[in-house]
Amino acid sequence: MAVQKKMIKTIGVLTGGGDCPGLNAVIRAVTKTAISKHSLKVIGIFDGFLGLIENRMHQLSYDDVSNILTRGGTILGSCNKANPAQYPVATSSGKKRMKDLRDDCVHHLHQRNIDALICIGGDGTMAGAALLAQKGLTIMGVPKTIDNDLYGTDITFGFDTAVTTATEALDKIHTTASSHHRVMIVEVMGRYAGWIALYAGVASGSDVILIPEIPYRLDKVCEFVRRRSQHGKKFSIITVAEGAKEKGGKMVVHKIDKYSPDPIRLGGVADKLAREIEQLTSLDSRAVVLGHVQRGGTPTPFDRTLATAFGHYALEQLMAGKKNCLVVRQKGELTTVRLADVAGKIRTVPKTHPLINAARGVNTCLGD
Repeated sequence: MAVQKKMIKTIGVLTGGGDCPGLNAVIRAVTKTAISKHSLKVIGIFDGFLGLIENRMHQLSYDDVSNILTRGGTILGSCNKANPAQYPVATSSGKKRMKDLRDDCVHHLHQRNIDALICIGGDGTMAGAALLAQKGLTIMGVPKTIDNDLYGTDITFGFDTAVTTATEALDKIHTTASSHHRVMIVEVMGRYAGWIALYAGVASGSDVILIPEIPYRLDKVCEFVRRRSQHGKKFSIITVAEGAKEKGGKMVVHKIDKYSPDPIRLGGVADKLAREIEQLTSLDSRAVVLGHVQRGGTPTPFDRTLATAFGHYALEQLMAGKKNCLVVRQKGELTTVRLADVAGKIRTVPKTHPLINAARGVNTCLGD
């Protein structure tokens, strides 16, 4: 059911999941549009859903969001371990059990007279938002993730900055790989999708690109780098997504956090590959894990403008009566899709993606 414009006088805004370049640009766009155009009160919720659970909120003024467009991170803080529908609470015995705290969240919002909630985050945040919407809340989602894996949108802000960061690192790796005549395996983020690895790998001219969507054959990778060495190429660069796996094998898991909404933490595939390649080819091999550096820093101009457009559009859609939707960009245009339609889904790289075809065309090995 559509929400009448006159019903919305106060909105809440939170940033869930991992941090990401461009979050502050969304907060700025939402807050400034709400205050200057619609005379709304804006309440910032600290540390994502955790702040909603613990009732930690603060009213945002126009000045609070000035001069934050270029800043990385989020002025509200974030958390990727707080699912309101399944939150770990301590029992009398000292153990933890999962409890549904959505009613508590609704109560905290009502205490602050918050009429609508803007949730900025990735697939985990949107899944949590969809569950909160079941309690009668009015919610608008804004897509954020460096992984670019949020279902329903062609792109998310944060991705361009992450690719830029990864590409710059790969460019630097080229010089040391050349100097020492090594095989350098660079592990990038992305979880179960290979968008960062594909784009950064192509942009940096990596010789091998390994992504989750195309399980690799170790013998093919070894044959490729060995052949390069035999033909006078004194080094090889391999860009590998953290979720890449050998054909018939499993993804490399760094650890499991059973109390997190997304318990599996991937990591370690670059080290595994470096050991195996060196053993099978006798070529000196080294692993480099870029890690969280990809999530930090100043957002690129593209991410700043995309985040600003998303934030403004999200607020305007709320005021126009839309509810429980995710703002997305499809075919170059902003629109919305239902939260229920994107919750629990991820967007992976199609095997027929034009950039995969381009990579193959310039003789990049994809491991298959």
